[in-house]
Amino acid sequence: SDHMENICGYLMKYTNLVTGWQYRYFVLNNDAGLLEYFVNEQSRHLKPRGTLQLAGAVISPSDEDSHTFTVNAASGEQYKLRATDAKERQHWVSRLQICTQHHTEAIGKNNPPLKSRSFSLASQGSANSPGVQRRPSQNAVSFFNVGHHRLPTGKRVPIMQPDHLVDVREMMSQAEGQQRDLIRSIECLPASGHLTSLDQDLLMLKATSMATMNCLNDCFHILQLQHASQQKGSLPAGTTISWLEPKISLANHFKNGAAQNFPAEINKPASVREEQSIAEPCQLTREPEEINPDEELEDISDDKEDDLGAVEEQRSVILHLLSQLKLGMDLTRVVLPTFILEKRSLLEMYADFMSHPDLFIAITNGSSPEERMIRFVEYYLTSFHEGRKGAIAKKPYNPIIGETFHCSWRMPKSNVATDAGATSSAHCPSEQGTLPKDPDGQAEPDFYTVKFVAEQVSHHPPVSGFYAECAERNMCVNAHVWTKSKFLGMSIGVTMVGEGVLHLLEHGEEYTFSLPCAYARSILTVPWVELGGKVNINCAKTGYSASINFHTKPFYGGKLHRVTGEVKQNMTNTVVCRVQGEWNSVLEFTYSNGETKYVDLTKLSVTRKRVRPLEKQGPFESRRLWQHVTESLRDGDIDKATEHKRALEERQRNEERLRAETETPWCTKYFLKDGDGWVYHKPLWKTVSAAQTQQTDSN
Repeated sequence: SDHMENICGYLMKYTNLVTGWQYRYFVLNNDAGLLEYFVNEQSRHLKPRGTLQLAGAVISPSDEDSHTFTVNAASGEQYKLRATDAKERQHWVSRLQICTQHHTEAIGKNNPPLKSRSFSLASQGSANSPGVQRRPSQNAVSFFNVGHHRLPTGKRVPIMQPDHLVDVREMMSQAEGQQRDLIRSIECLPASGHLTSLDQDLLMLKATSMATMNCLNDCFHILQLQHASQQKGSLPAGTTISWLEPKISLANHFKNGAAQNFPAEINKPASVREEQSIAEPCQLTREPEEINPDEELEDISDDKEDDLGAVEEQRSVILHLLSQLKLGMDLTRVVLPTFILEKRSLLEMYADFMSHPDLFIAITNGSSPEERMIRFVEYYLTSFHEGRKGAIAKKPYNPIIGETFHCSWRMPKSNVATDAGATSSAHCPSEQGTLPKDPDGQAEPDFYTVKFVAEQVSHHPPVSGFYAECAERNMCVNAHVWTKSKFLGMSIGVTMVGEGVLHLLEHGEEYTFSLPCAYARSILTVPWVELGGKVNINCAKTGYSASINFHTKPFYGGKLHRVTGEVKQNMTNTVVCRVQGEWNSVLEFTYSNGETKYVDLTKLSVTRKRVRPLEKQGPFESRRLWQHVTESLRDGDIDKATEHKRALEERQRNEERLRAETETPWCTKYFLKDGDGWVYHKPLWKTVSAAQTQQTDSN
């Protein structure tokens, strides 16, 4: 009680992925057991912007650095906070823990906890003791004795009261401690003998115990939602309860000593590979290179990712990796095993989203702002299906900083929809004026060309920039994406932070858009991908917008890969088109006039991209950079692929270390920093504007 003092002061609070960290004024109210925060000290007399009940909360210093800590309330709400230094963090953490303990014990005295489940681990003894020696018929899981209390027959489970949720939280805390003890016991087993720490059954037990704690946290949050609904009335008919992201941090989860780096196997590369001998980027020219589309050839590679063999063979490696990860852990710096990789770079994956260039070019042919917005939504929703290579979820290569990818598509003009929705090689006179004239007077080609370039502009955080244009139709798209991946138990979530802008120069319109989150599910069996989250598309000039929801599979009921959306005129708040269906199957568009259009993605024609041969590519172009990894994966030589991959990663770390020591900033090749985003160095809107200015001056 001597240390129960009210403290206040400024801390940085993590708000969201877009806003990031912001200074807020925090007040610890010991008497009420509350942590409150305000915009600033001057607004302290106003209503708090946020309040956390500290009874039953968990206060955890972060592993990220010496300044950050988290406050996880029993309600499931979490504050991620950052002090100015380690000393100030310790001051806040100690005071918060004292206050939390005081109010948690006060509730516990009035509401004694239920009897906890028994959980005992058989004594290990020495390596020769009977407790460790395993009979041939003995299963590894049976080595552990787990007892459960059953409810008396005929007794009904009472409705959960608010105070009982505190009991549940306490029982879950005990379960977390028991799970930590379980992992310690497994880790302490001998490296050889009948029962080792690498026994497949024990590795499975470690991985599934982590997933079980995640599921329990989800269930706990569902109980809270159920209690809230009972206060406000029952849930409406047809409501589904969805899977939830972890709401309660397993803050004191057992920390494995090798949590930062997980190599696929122990052996180091036998020799220095070609990847390490490539000159450092600072020794290469960083001047932008003009790629001639005539040098590019139609891509004939077809690396479908439908093979489960490597995943099946390496299951023990996956289990060992999962047993060392923590819920919510950022996987950006985690080295994942090679056998789960796709045979392409992430930069090339972004290019594959452009596999329907006919739909992309047709956007600008729309006769009205409404039709152009609807066409963009149609193109947007059809782009994700071809971006996946097969039904098995695998991970593209993490691009090396400075890595680039170039390609193009040729689309016959007769295959592009006109403003009437038909396909024709002729356009109206106003459109003909936008087409480039051959200076030699030769006939123009009967196809449109769409060029694409992508570059990895940052390593930490990993940010990619990509740009595509069709100069003949005066349209281009520029985007930057920061991929944030997190471990979610039996799945991995990837958040695509960033923004893209489509420019229709003929109409003076700009369409801003974002990307959905992606999830790799069932990573221990047959991994598959689903998309989730809400994205928005907006055109400020026309006042049209689109809202699209990618629905993840609900916990109870519902379908896979479902997507819904609507296109709206903001000024009149009128919905002009609705869309529903599956983003990898059939989409249904319903227009305001009652007409309906169906798009079967499985039957859409895919235009193969055109890529320069490897011998003409630069050393930092994706396919040449990763060629040895890709060839080894095609040959099924996982060890050799891992050696080449490690050589590339080690070279990148050495270069990054050298730049840090010499304080040399990284210079990008094709993209320039613009505020919080990245913009292509020579976008079409600049070249067209310059050409128009030059023409005006000459007149």
